[in-house]
Amino acid sequence: MSEQLPPSYPATPAVVPEIAWRRLDRRMLLVHPVVELVKFLPFLIGIFVLGSGGGQAWWQVFGVAIPVALGIVRYFTTTYRITATQVELQRGLLGRKVLTTRLDRVRAVEVTSTLAHRVLGLAKVEIGTAAAGGQNDDKFVLDGLPIPEARQLRAALLHRTGATPAPASTGTQDTPSATAPAGPEDVVLLSFDRRWVRYAPLTSSGSVIAAGVLAVLGQFGDQFFEVWIDTEQMQDWAENGSLHVVIPIVVAIFVVGFLVLGAIFSVLGYLVTNWDFSLARDTRGRSFHVRRGLFTSTETSLERQRVRGLEVSEPLGLRLAGAAKLTAIATGVSGEGSRTMLAPVAPRTVIDEVGASVIDAPEPLHATLVQHGPAARRRRYTRALTGAAVLPVLATAVVVVFDIPWWTALPTLLTFPIGALLAADRYRRLGHALEPDYLVVRQGSVRGRREILQRTGIIGWNIQQSWFQRRSGLVTLVATTAAGHQAYAALDVPESLAIALADEAVPGLVSPFLA
Repeated sequence: MSEQLPPSYPATPAVVPEIAWRRLDRRMLLVHPVVELVKFLPFLIGIFVLGSGGGQAWWQVFGVAIPVALGIVRYFTTTYRITATQVELQRGLLGRKVLTTRLDRVRAVEVTSTLAHRVLGLAKVEIGTAAAGGQNDDKFVLDGLPIPEARQLRAALLHRTGATPAPASTGTQDTPSATAPAGPEDVVLLSFDRRWVRYAPLTSSGSVIAAGVLAVLGQFGDQFFEVWIDTEQMQDWAENGSLHVVIPIVVAIFVVGFLVLGAIFSVLGYLVTNWDFSLARDTRGRSFHVRRGLFTSTETSLERQRVRGLEVSEPLGLRLAGAAKLTAIATGVSGEGSRTMLAPVAPRTVIDEVGASVIDAPEPLHATLVQHGPAARRRRYTRALTGAAVLPVLATAVVVVFDIPWWTALPTLLTFPIGALLAADRYRRLGHALEPDYLVVRQGSVRGRREILQRTGIIGWNIQQSWFQRRSGLVTLVATTAAGHQAYAALDVPESLAIALADEAVPGLVSPFLA
């Protein structure tokens, strides 16, 4: 029986082209050698440095010729074909490898164009299947195809029906391949707004880069002090007791520099990654299509029926600013959030609207959560205050050992009120809810998130209990699924409530164990 579609969707099927064995686009002869040269870059640098004074230039030529030859061989030893039921890819010269995937196992398609690809009008197509998540060598990648052909192939693979495939092409490189007919325009659910960049400094990505930059600059710390700071002046400061003033100033300058660098790198990274972002749904309602990227353009398509839920990331900084990020919990997609992102960091109202459009249910995004009781609250305060006591103890030890003024340890006492506030927020955010079609769990303060998992996608339960949880009568209830991270946990749930929740969420799954 054919699938019944809503009357608003057009009935014109998208056909997967049937293509005989053929090579990728010949313009990849310009790309593959460059890619191999980049891989061999440390080796080439060594050859040029060592051979610069020896007069043996032929070693340098030979070192460059090897990766160029490997890139050319890679092109001539890679072929693919598309049949009525599957896609096949074979590559390798000495170690021949053939990868095959059935068309009905395709779950996601990603079309990527680096700057070199875009200059040549090419794209890389990566096909995600139900068995995605293996080694890099086992990934099904067609690198590269002409951009129009790559996009039409993406649409055909995800919008396919039981229609008869198009006639096979001749398989020659000069003959254009059969392509799926262009469908109606997709329905755009979200478009990039440049004003969202104001949330970028509140993310952690720029701080990581800034820390790396400061670490590199730290390697030149000795030279910096020798050039900019007089040793005699340092001795005078030490004799006059001025170091107590100078050191806080230096620390303040370091902190301000770190924050400024982090903000700059965060903004740049946000724009480069999410420029021209758009989320669309095809008019037949079969898939979602995400497009983003400034220098490297990435287009990812997810089959709608493989989206098993949503994950709303709302760390402390973004939450205080009323922003969040949205990713899909989907099957058959390798890699982490970059490939399943449905919305970049944006206002929370935008995230809620997009999430409701994706799962056709706004309730899980606003559901009132069931809290986990006083034992879970005590556990949050105990862990937070115990951790907060570590820094004052260490500071006191340093003051005693190195005979430092006692007042320098006073700021470490702030860890106690900060820890108490963090514990209160962590408990306030801890909870779960059970909607007609979804299980909702929320946790975390500094790295807060709300996970919305489709109940029909839950294939098992895992109840975990540490020694401390056992003394408090709490457990961690983990829902296992084939999608996303494959395990989604409700932390510190009272034991009786956890068992009842598991039984109600997926009736019959834990019934044999209730007796």
